[in-house]
Amino acid sequence: MPRFTGSKKTTPPASLRVEPSFLVHPLTEADDEAEILAFLAARPVHTVVMNGLIRDNGLESSFNRGTFYAARDAEGRLEGVALIGHATFVEARNESALKAFALLAEEERDAHMILGEQETIGRFWSYYAHAGQRPRLFCRELLFEQRWPVAACTPVASLRRATLEDLMLLMPVHAALAYEESGVNPLDVDLQGFRLRYARRIEHGRVWVLVENGKLIFKADVASDTPECAYIEGVYVERESRQQGHGLRCLSQLGRLLLSRSDAVCALVNEQNLVAQSLVLKAGYKLSGYYETIFLERKVTEKFAGEV
Repeated sequence: MPRFTGSKKTTPPASLRVEPSFLVHPLTEADDEAEILAFLAARPVHTVVMNGLIRDNGLESSFNRGTFYAARDAEGRLEGVALIGHATFVEARNESALKAFALLAEEERDAHMILGEQETIGRFWSYYAHAGQRPRLFCRELLFEQRWPVAACTPVASLRRATLEDLMLLMPVHAALAYEESGVNPLDVDLQGFRLRYARRIEHGRVWVLVENGKLIFKADVASDTPECAYIEGVYVERESRQQGHGLRCLSQLGRLLLSRSDAVCALVNEQNLVAQSLVLKAGYKLSGYYETIFLERKVTEKFAGEV
């Protein structure tokens, strides 16, 4: 896993006019949720995380772990939506909206990461870097996407939704995946919060498992589930069970299930994780984009780590 502990040098673009700050506002339950979802649906794969959070939790919720903002032009037209907080995601139609969101994000002093399309995050970072939190780690990720038609594999009869009885089996595995990606173990820094969030994900039917004789063979989390796209993360295949086809059959079966109600399924894979890349390609996913995750140095203890 690459590590970066210095400042990434950037050259800010020429100064651009930013719309007056009153046109960038936090979203509340009083705002039109349908308008926001319609805006995000224009690029459903790239906005699947924000779309899913709003559908699951609404525009205002502690489970969003941040604040949603809207950017509007002088006529009130929606030009951008962002979630700024523990994790920052941005969907901006123009440079003014992107810059405005970056300046807002500078005020968040306890963020964990910034994630998005590589080109967009590069521009966002050029505005953010001079006054925002320092970077701790840069990761490049590949966006894979799956759509119909999908080849059928031998069914896995025991693949099922996880229950709360599986929680203690799943938590250390998911925490290890988070540590491998970010260098932060949520079991060490936020055990209770991590347990509550993962239990909630299980209760929502978003975790799929294959368990044999008390051993976790496969797991995958449906982090966002929308009519346009489902987003899978936290894919795990038990080491001794690899190269036996368990992961491929389970992932393929889950993909077919999700595609029965969503137009697409997507997943992000670290560019250095060749094993995971091979798995998703064999399961019928196709490379569709390049992403960057910037993990940030934090001013306080990493009390909200873990991507759940």
